[in-house]
Amino acid sequence: MDTQQNTALRRALAEVPGPLPTSGVIHIAIPHTDRFTIVGNHLAQHPDLSCTAVGIAVRIQSLPQGVEIGIKALAARCREGEKRIAAALRELEAFGYLQRVRDRLPSGRVITRTLFCNQPTALLRPRPTANPRPSAVTATLQAETPAPAPAPAPAEVSTSAPAPAPGPRMPEADLPEPDLPERPPVPPPSFVTPPPPLFVPLVPPPTAPKTPPPPLPQPDEPTPELDRAATALLGDLRCQAPELTLSEADIRQLTPGVAAWLERAAHPEAIRRTLTTDLPHPLRRPALLLKHRLTAHLPPPLPGAQALTAPTRPRITMTPFQTCDDCDRAFRSPTPGHCRDCREHHTHHTHRSEDARTAAA
Repeated sequence: MDTQQNTALRRALAEVPGPLPTSGVIHIAIPHTDRFTIVGNHLAQHPDLSCTAVGIAVRIQSLPQGVEIGIKALAARCREGEKRIAAALRELEAFGYLQRVRDRLPSGRVITRTLFCNQPTALLRPRPTANPRPSAVTATLQAETPAPAPAPAPAEVSTSAPAPAPGPRMPEADLPEPDLPERPPVPPPSFVTPPPPLFVPLVPPPTAPKTPPPPLPQPDEPTPELDRAATALLGDLRCQAPELTLSEADIRQLTPGVAAWLERAAHPEAIRRTLTTDLPHPLRRPALLLKHRLTAHLPPPLPGAQALTAPTRPRITMTPFQTCDDCDRAFRSPTPGHCRDCREHHTHHTHRSEDARTAAA
């Protein structure tokens, strides 16, 4: 008797249509009759906007027209500080919900107007052109225009008078066309492709095609020994975890996956630990869980002996240092001798001596 029962809440839960979910939020939707604001899910569930920005946007939408929504004005209405409000306004401005434009008044003064759009994607889509309606001035002029007077009735013709002879009938092609009212010009069809939405929902629709699961791995060279070892390992899983009791059909279906693990030199104890660790409770479809683990956690094949050897570096031959016989300068050369300057000097003197002997001869 000391526990207080909320009868209104129990009555509201009883009116929720459909079965109640076992977990998660339960919505008790009571229709609003006054003081409410319509907020789109594109804003309430925006994946790139922070919760502060979404809350500031809802607060701005709930305010009447002409209310100041500057940083200081919103800080006076909300608990958030000016820095968080300024950051939220910048987020809303980046995604098109908020715009600040400069406008010049007739007096010449320039002011900043703050515009808030509750659905910015609708501004980017081409709007369909509606049929033009007659304006109020046109309707007034049509009402004031006097109606044409009815044609006078033809006088009664005496029966004794001869009837006038019918004249030649004008062909239809020569008849004057009646004055028809001008039709409004038909706008050309719009070929503008509607822009993509500002964000893509993270949860795909229930009608979206599902990606097929990857196939169970198969051994490259199946052998009777691999098949026998894989079958024994799967049958022994119920000794480690009773909920992994498999049927013969499930064991035959999963045997190639375990054989692929054994072919890649995986230890049976490592396979058993991968398949039996962190099992969900309750486990309703053990064969499907084992198929997923055998496929998702398949180890790569062992590398070969050549892949494990260290790469050989190319040998670089170093030319030794030599000492010049004339100037004792160090230079690199495979054999001793003279440096470059001394070789050029000897070559120059040799040429001069030959030229002198040639001139003397």
